[in-house]
Amino acid sequence: MNKTRINYVVIIILLLGAIVNSKAQSTTGPLHVRKTMDFELSGDGRNKAWEATDWIQMPVTEGDDTRQTKVKALYSETGLYFLFDNQDKVLTASKTADFERLWTEDVAEVFLWPDTTRTIYFEYEISPLNYELPILVPNMGGKFLGWLPWEYSGDRRTRHMTSVSGGEKKNGSPLKTWYAEFFIPYKLMAPLSNVPPHAGTTWRANFYRVDYDNGKTIEWSWKKTETTFHQISRFGTLIFD
Repeated sequence: MNKTRINYVVIIILLLGAIVNSKAQSTTGPLHVRKTMDFELSGDGRNKAWEATDWIQMPVTEGDDTRQTKVKALYSETGLYFLFDNQDKVLTASKTADFERLWTEDVAEVFLWPDTTRTIYFEYEISPLNYELPILVPNMGGKFLGWLPWEYSGDRRTRHMTSVSGGEKKNGSPLKTWYAEFFIPYKLMAPLSNVPPHAGTTWRANFYRVDYDNGKTIEWSWKKTETTFHQISRFGTLIFD
């Protein structure tokens, strides 16, 4: 191999290495949230709008498990869109109403902290059966308590759908994956400042999933917390493009 070809090979290797590193950094550094037009949900991310952004792999942060959890995020003029892809084996989901203690069973969660000068943030939980828990959380030195939305109707309501593959959407069903797709309107987050975001806006946030197969608690999170999911100092950063 002549010197010119060797140089080309070295350049290609370096470029491939840069690509791999950039993908790795996307899961450890800030998350760039791309803008989209508003779109309809399907419950499994079939809308082409999701093709504009990449998956973020969420590592296991509590327990030992090889199943994958992935999340995507987009924002529009009216709110934020999220899509979770959760590999599973058996659904643990007996709750049959909104605003229940969904975190005690299989669940996907998003925490959004738009203004870090105030320790109040928005938390959203969704179960595989499509029940939800949207709350505002004042966090005073690690002491926190969620408050439910008032006049939760019209354009203040979220939109949300779930679906499954490889099984049935019911408690105790074996399956391969469950999906959660939801939209959080800015109007629901109105008590918070620095909302809505614009190009260049930064928020703090975190994403979680909890699973309870075989009586064991397994947790995935975008940014690992050391105590509870409410450890806001450990949240990651969203940058709105």
